[in-house]
Amino acid sequence: MIAETVCAAVSAAGLGIAAVTAYRKRFLAATRIAAYALVPVALVMTGFVEWVSGMVFDPTVWAGFGLLGLSWVLFMTTRAVERRSLGAAEKPAKAAKGSPAREAVAPAASAASLERGARPKPESRQSAAPATPADDFSDIEAILKKHGI
Repeated sequence: MIAETVCAAVSAAGLGIAAVTAYRKRFLAATRIAAYALVPVALVMTGFVEWVSGMVFDPTVWAGFGLLGLSWVLFMTTRAVERRSLGAAEKPAKAAKGSPAREAVAPAASAASLERGARPKPESRQSAAPATPADDFSDIEAILKKHGI
């Protein structure tokens, strides 16, 4: 009974605001406000408000929502366990101990140099001095030139 009264009051207030908005020559906004204002009364007239209020205060309904929540938790737990077990089965095998890991190489590296396990040496460096980290941008330069940057 009180929910119906509150819905009627909200609708009346909304229609009043719509009337003031229409008086200010904002007809599109006034129509939208009136549409929203009629929703609470429509819910009361269809019986939706009575159905919701009867459902909220019924302990059996709350037990049903509790069971729905429990089933959702169980379902998600089984999915997580299944994904974890499938993820472990699909991981690639680790390389044998003692075999060197492949390093990143320049895009212009030849197959012969990759088979030997050596990095290709850039043609621009002629000195025999060891390269410092600041001088070793030849790989990056090659990539940028390849992409036209």
